Amino acid sequence: MARTKGSTRDRMVDSAVNLLATRGAAGTTIDGVLAASGAPRGSVYHHFPGGREELITVAARAAGERMAVLLQEGDSPAQPRQALAQLADFWRTLLTVSDYRSGCAIAALTVGGGEQIPAASDIAREVFTGWQNQFRDLLCANGFAAPRAATLATLTVASLEGAVILARAQRSTAPLDAVVSELTELF
Repeated sequence: MARTKGSTRDRMVDSAVNLLATRGAAGTTIDGVLAASGAPRGSVYHHFPGGREELITVAARAAGERMAVLLQEGDSPAQPRQALAQLADFWRTLLTVSDYRSGCAIAALTVGGGEQIPAASDIAREVFTGWQNQFRDLLCANGFAAPRAATLATLTVASLEGAVILARAQRSTAPLDAVVSELTELF
């Protein structure tokens, strides 16, 4: 397998994020990460002394941070509609490029990681709450009252996550497009 650019650790984390998003926690194995990243076996315990569990938790946090970057001030649009469009573009691209095999790594961790990864529910709660808080703050900064902004932020995250699941099931971006259209009207 051809090696991708970046440090061995970064390649392993990227591979674990991709495996989480396509196979869930149960399908994210050390062998799979090594094969996808081109990393030597000794790299696992060098970079992740806690083994598979540590690798998956690091990957889940990285996936959460990558999405959060899309909503950070200065790095993303200051308007809620533009931020929503940016998130939708990310999901649309991920879905179509992966032929609808890839979804949200955090949702996958939430659904199937608790039995195998003790920190799974804590990580999912932190990541989803972080996204909601970021979107709430963006809405507040654009004139929405705090209670309404909090409700819309929850609706936005829940709707986008659900739309990604439906898009994968239907092998179409139509659910995502419908959700984004309705949310855009609310903003």
